[in-house]
Amino acid sequence: MGTHLITGAGSGIGTAVARRLADRGEELWLLARDAGRAKELAEQFPGARTVVGDLGVPEKLAWALGHQTLPDRLDSVLHIAGVVELGAIADLPAKSWQRQLTANLVAPAELTRLFLPQLRLAQGHVVFVNSGAGLRANPQWGAYAASKHGLKALADALRAEEHENGVRVTSVYPGRTATAMQASVHQQEGKEYDPSRWIDPESIATTVLTALDLPRDAEITDLSVRPGS
Repeated sequence: MGTHLITGAGSGIGTAVARRLADRGEELWLLARDAGRAKELAEQFPGARTVVGDLGVPEKLAWALGHQTLPDRLDSVLHIAGVVELGAIADLPAKSWQRQLTANLVAPAELTRLFLPQLRLAQGHVVFVNSGAGLRANPQWGAYAASKHGLKALADALRAEEHENGVRVTSVYPGRTATAMQASVHQQEGKEYDPSRWIDPESIATTVLTALDLPRDAEITDLSVRPGS
């Protein structure tokens, strides 16, 4: 049985991953932005532990985590939480850039840094659920894509730095997935949302678990997942 810290477990891909791990008896530690959200997660995943830390304020994560009970070792840290705000470069204000870069890049970097001792002890695995936008930038997606391109760079550097410590690092690049975030994206785009057109979150969960379950003699570094025909 492994021990896993998950961000974004409350919805979408994060929920699918957390449920699959819980169903097979894994120990879950779920990051929540505040005490109210932690209570909701504890009710959603009986038996899971919760940790409170706001990814929107990564400079306070060290203080927040320092006042809580934490796992002694971690077999994985799964970065699944994220935010998206669309807009043209000509229109998008600095605050929108800051929100996305903070939640999608700076917070995962800081959270990984803080839990590296537990990951090294277990020779664990860091999984970044990135996005197709982490490989290419389309109109209206500049700020989000920049944060996700940065997340790829973070993963690549971390992989090289932690290889000798036995820590594996995987980036997963999902295409459009049927989640609440995708519904919000469609609303921002002014398009009708039909979840049946997009990837089921369970399919992305399968991808994440495949990376985690790979024997120790191999490592999935980058994996793109696209909606089927």
